[in-house]
Amino acid sequence: MGPMELSEARQRIREQADLNAFISVSDETGSGTVVAVKDLIDVAGTVTTAGGIILPKVPAAEDAPVIKHIRAAGCVVVGKANLHEFAYGVTSVNPHYGPVRNPHDLSRVAGGSSGGSAVAVATGMCDWAIGSDTGGSIRIPASLCGVVGFKPALGSIDIAGVIPLSHSLDTLGPIAPDVAGAAAAYSMMSGEPLTATPMKAPRLGVPAGWVTDLDDETARTWKLVSRDVPEVDFVAREDLFRAGLTVLLVEAAAYHRRWAAECPEKYGADVIALIRRGLDVLAVDFEEALTALPRLRREAARAMEDLDALILPTTAIVAPLTNGGAEVREPLARFTRPFNTTGQPVVSLPGPSSGLPVGIQVAGSSNTDTLRAALWLEREWKRFAA
Repeated sequence: MGPMELSEARQRIREQADLNAFISVSDETGSGTVVAVKDLIDVAGTVTTAGGIILPKVPAAEDAPVIKHIRAAGCVVVGKANLHEFAYGVTSVNPHYGPVRNPHDLSRVAGGSSGGSAVAVATGMCDWAIGSDTGGSIRIPASLCGVVGFKPALGSIDIAGVIPLSHSLDTLGPIAPDVAGAAAAYSMMSGEPLTATPMKAPRLGVPAGWVTDLDDETARTWKLVSRDVPEVDFVAREDLFRAGLTVLLVEAAAYHRRWAAECPEKYGADVIALIRRGLDVLAVDFEEALTALPRLRREAARAMEDLDALILPTTAIVAPLTNGGAEVREPLARFTRPFNTTGQPVVSLPGPSSGLPVGIQVAGSSNTDTLRAALWLEREWKRFAA
């Protein structure tokens, strides 16, 4: 299947406007691979809103480096995808541009913060999409919408020209219909050529003591895919989660501090609450978390020495209803945030499920090997569908 036409992509966006997947549609012409870009990233000639209403409504003067890369690879940008306001949340229920709705059930969230990007891919509004991931923002919506999301190793893709959430943790990556598509998209974004061939039976492990409190649908899929996979020692989930969250809270609060003081009413209630929470973190706690990062990363790397990849659920629950509250934040980010702390590459791919989509994470050591392990699993899981 070749890339779609821009006109066809725009028609699908119009026909499914009720999903609120896009904030703006471009007027680009030409042909090529059609890409949706999370509205956090500068695309020349379009306004970057970051899903909020505070940034100046002035079109970006030039493309961010990642956009220059994809253009060089023959991509065209169909539009700017909706997201959780300032990428600061896991649902993409956006008070300014409408909640991004889950195409599998319109009463449910698409996941966040790259919700519009995942929905655009899931509904064929583009060939693939760009998301960002600071605590799970590519993997959570990919999981809830039944598509593939890839958070590459920290630092793999230039994050200049992107509105930051937490500069120590921010990562850009692709959302695509399948693993091969995600691998090709990653190469376009990074300029790093990849040979995405499945590896021979990868050495897999489940981090011991990590996978707890799953809802019924997620538990069913997890039981199927983890059946023969041994538990292995890995860094404690809580230690990684806490350090990553502390760094994110403080760095996000530092970026938003002035606006939070001058125009707090321009934020959604959930986002301003998180910014204020970050302003209350003690300097000693931030320092402790920052200092812990290199040590936690070394421990994670050591634990991966005899493994090709860890597998575990992407989220602990399937897509919650759009009217849910803050209680969905932890179960959606429980298994994703720790890998922003370790900086490891992680693919979220759809597991075998009969109801709402259930994503499974494949966390490796290098971008290539992580994608290769995910390709192998994607092929293996086809037999469950037979």
